[in-house]
Amino acid sequence: MGMVQIVPVAERASIAAGTVYRYFPAKIDLVRALVAEIAARELTAMRRAADHAPGPLSALAAALTTFAARAIRNRRLTWALLAEPVDAQVDGVQLAYRKALAAEIETRIRAALTGNYVPQQDPALAAAAVVGGLLEALFGPLAPALGERPSDARTAVQTLTLLSLRALGVADARARGLVVHSVWPEQAG
Repeated sequence: MGMVQIVPVAERASIAAGTVYRYFPAKIDLVRALVAEIAARELTAMRRAADHAPGPLSALAAALTTFAARAIRNRRLTWALLAEPVDAQVDGVQLAYRKALAAEIETRIRAALTGNYVPQQDPALAAAAVVGGLLEALFGPLAPALGERPSDARTAVQTLTLLSLRALGVADARARGLVVHSVWPEQAG
């Protein structure tokens, strides 16, 4: 949060710094609003993709693919919003986004459980594990560097979605089919 400077924010918005402080009395208020807005946009994209899928497993694959693809497109931003160590106040904001992300994935796991598409498991624990795996593999210290070609990002997203589906108990052949048929999210919004 120390990197957030109100004057450059105000300049970029073509407003006075005092106007920024009127709406955001402290930097953390600005950071909270920013994270909340971006989190809502990303969760909406995941829900929209999942809701357009033909069934619970396809919806789960669509949600995972959408999150991973959008995160790869904006790696630095996603890292900053979900995992970058900053300070205790920002940690709380990041944790709220991580919880919302896990809750969305948990919803999709529960639907797959209800339809007996995956083996019985604790959906909250499974969702937390999937989120942890995705975050580490996408931009944690162990994350591999991605090449410049768009196919590198697509391969990484498909690999992570496939790995997540397998971890949840989806049979390999079925998981592969779901990954191949998952719609790649649009570039914008």
